Amino acid sequence: MTLSLDLDTVAAPAPVSDPVAFPSRAAMADDLPAMEILHDAAFGPGALTRSAYRVREGQPPSTPFCRVLLKEGTLVAAIRFTAVTIGDRGDALMLGPLAVAPAFANQGHGRRLIAEGLAAAGASGIAIVILVGDPPYYARFGFKRVLPGRILMPGPVDPHRLLAAELLTDAAALYAGRVAGAG
Repeated sequence: MTLSLDLDTVAAPAPVSDPVAFPSRAAMADDLPAMEILHDAAFGPGALTRSAYRVREGQPPSTPFCRVLLKEGTLVAAIRFTAVTIGDRGDALMLGPLAVAPAFANQGHGRRLIAEGLAAAGASGIAIVILVGDPPYYARFGFKRVLPGRILMPGPVDPHRLLAAELLTDAAALYAGRVAGAG
């Protein structure tokens, strides 16, 4: 089944008090075109020049931790996780992008996908997840600022926005160096 996403026809829903009302699942290959449309709509074409996208170049478009949220077969939200190495260590992921269709924003769908993805990653032995994002938003999931110079992204990154969540106790102390795709 191929998911559809037509941002022009996604009507504003009634307020959703329960973000679990829509089913979520692991992303599949058929989801990728709709995920790309959603990401492009959320971030615009300039996003492809960001450092995080440089890490993703040439990597598999999906990992087992990527997730989608659906409403009647239409993509509402999607999150990607990319396998990365940090220095010479693996067992790490980079979170992002996370995108929610504008009509469904601020209803808990993104938070749900982050929590589900991190839980699956931790259960499978992933030690650490990094991202470039908003510290106050991601702190609720255990993300903290990376010490300046400890983890290096390709290209410029605001050091205050480079965050990491330890999924294994004290994992951050083991990771230092340049981030690269692991696929």
